Amino acid sequence: MSYQPSYRPGTSTSSLAVVSLVFGILAWCVLPFVGAIVAIICGHLARSEIRRSPVDTRTEGDGMAVTGLVLGYVQLVFCVLALFLVIAALIFGFAFSNWH
Repeated sequence: MSYQPSYRPGTSTSSLAVVSLVFGILAWCVLPFVGAIVAIICGHLARSEIRRSPVDTRTEGDGMAVTGLVLGYVQLVFCVLALFLVIAALIFGFAFSNWH
């Protein structure tokens, strides 16, 4: 009796999760606002893709998707705070300027 190994399909990594992680990192280095938006969108799409994948051919990459989401959301918060600071500085500058 010979032993025949059964074929088990390997797991694959979600490409959207990789894109989310890469753009989450790029959001901090090169593309502050755009990178954050891409990281957030791809992160959510990757997580839904991973949840919908069948158990026998489970797609991996949830950790990368979550990391991309966190990096994207934190960068987006910093961008919004920076925008508020710029607006507040402009308002303060106009309110206390000597342009009367």
